[in-house]
Amino acid sequence: QLQASGGGLVQAGDSLRLSCAASRRIFSNNGMGWFRQAPGKEREFVAGISWNGGYTDYADSTKGRFAISRDNAKGTVALQMNSLKPEDTAIYYCAAARSAVAATTARGYNYWGQGTLVTVSS
Repeated sequence: QLQASGGGLVQAGDSLRLSCAASRRIFSNNGMGWFRQAPGKEREFVAGISWNGGYTDYADSTKGRFAISRDNAKGTVALQMNSLKPEDTAIYYCAAARSAVAATTARGYNYWGQGTLVTVSS
């Protein structure tokens, strides 16, 4: 129901754009979010967007470098990642929130994509 894509291997300072396609049933009226999980670490919030795109939220570590957006007509949510750092290396997951707003914790989401790997070399 959620399909993430766009991951890959890049160098520090490069940009990458992740995309997530969602079924209409879980996308239309729900907030959406991106999380990531690095090896040996817990899954952490990256960015979130409300159902109509009117509100966005970011982790402190990604604020100013990442931008989340959504296209409700296409049923997609994107994460534009700029000025990537080696510490951004992780598997990135898109998720659909339980409500119209974008929660900042994993428990606020009930649908998850399979993840896409982002590797940033120094």
